[in-house]
Amino acid sequence: MIAKTAIARTAVVVPLMLALAANTYAQDVPGIEICTVEKTMERRTSCLQSNVDFLQKTITKLAADHQQKIDAANRQIEALKSALASLQKVADDLQAAQKKAAEDAKKAAPPAKDAKDGTK
Repeated sequence: MIAKTAIARTAVVVPLMLALAANTYAQDVPGIEICTVEKTMERRTSCLQSNVDFLQKTITKLAADHQQKIDAANRQIEALKSALASLQKVADDLQAAQKKAAEDAKKAAPPAKDAKDGTK
């Protein structure tokens, strides 16, 4: 019984999907059209205006995408600058600590005296 209902549903769904697929092929896809084939001036003007609109939308979309990429790159640059400043501070602190340790080592160790034996 379940198999029969599944087959019946498939028999209804498949033609419906094919009909929808046929309709999608008939839709106009926005893009650049060749307007020189149009005979009347109104149709040619409409075609050219459609091309202009398409190009303006494309340029606007690309400009927004590129601006987002530039903003992301600028944020990354700022993060890297702050990380570099932090690392530079750590390096400066380590150099200062190393210099201080070297000075402390000089002060702590008395100068070496020449050992004199009484023998020559």
